[in-house]
Amino acid sequence: MPVLEENKTADHFHHIGVLGAGSWGTALAAVASYKGAVTLWGRKREIIDAINQRHINADYLPDIILPRTIHATDELHDLSSASALLIAIPAQKMRSVLRQIPNDSRPLILCAKGIEAESGLLMSQLAADIFPHRPIAVLSGPTFASEVARHLPTAVTLAAKEKDIRTALMQRLAIPTFRPYASSDVIGADVGGAVKNVLAIACGVVAGAKLGNNARAAVISRGFAEMNRFGIALGAKEETLTGLSGLGDLVLTCSSELSRNFTFGKKLGEGYSYEEQQKKRAVTTEGVFTAPVLQRVANKLEVEMPLVSAICDLIEGESVNSVLERLLSRPLKGEYSFSV
Repeated sequence: MPVLEENKTADHFHHIGVLGAGSWGTALAAVASYKGAVTLWGRKREIIDAINQRHINADYLPDIILPRTIHATDELHDLSSASALLIAIPAQKMRSVLRQIPNDSRPLILCAKGIEAESGLLMSQLAADIFPHRPIAVLSGPTFASEVARHLPTAVTLAAKEKDIRTALMQRLAIPTFRPYASSDVIGADVGGAVKNVLAIACGVVAGAKLGNNARAAVISRGFAEMNRFGIALGAKEETLTGLSGLGDLVLTCSSELSRNFTFGKKLGEGYSYEEQQKKRAVTTEGVFTAPVLQRVANKLEVEMPLVSAICDLIEGESVNSVLERLLSRPLKGEYSFSV
């Protein structure tokens, strides 16, 4: 691990609270601990004790020795002195946790990627619905938690509407191996992280069904076109979608078995059903929850997303061959809306 010098300069957000002691929350706590105090909140007492006493999270990052400066807790009131809160809770549990947080002016930095199934809201929309007057930021990009925790070079998008907040947070979280890039496009950063989870399943199916590298490249590029259409319909900026939180994250998760969504899709491609996989998986595959609600929201916006629809059909039990035949028999068209 590289030597990381602690920044002695004062900053706006010295004490950071992190909610979620899974792999991503723990990795973010490790990053944030190099420039100030960090309190990490989780539900499981055995994980909390192991982090405080042995400086490991054996359930999620068993091979990583965590900084001794991380204080873990299972009591939310221990975060009361934190000046900003990083929220690394799975998307489908986000609402229940946010409702337990005091309604104050501290910024919320949302680090989960997905769309709430019940409401169809992105994480930033959900947080703004609960806290309409609170600063909301999104941290997203091509990140495998284990690599972040091992201090391998990583770059992310950190989006917030308020310039002073995104600038201060960017400076607070930056270390030599973790580089945030600031953005004002909160919706764009949120869209990329949600949609790429579903498209990673599609690329996993390609790998599992042995459809070849040409097919994977086609899924990535046409999937990005779907992401772009969907994001722009919600008001996202195209440049955000071509950046780290959009295209960057898409390329990462569509190319590696470290991605839970890719691995899930690969098993689908190999013939394992959704039900068979759920019996064996202890971790959340967010794309499975996101796919049907993404399809529903896209239909409402009149945005065409055939790959997303195909993944919904596969999750519901349709065969790979049947779905593939339908995709390949779609009418021929120009690659862009203005081409013929």
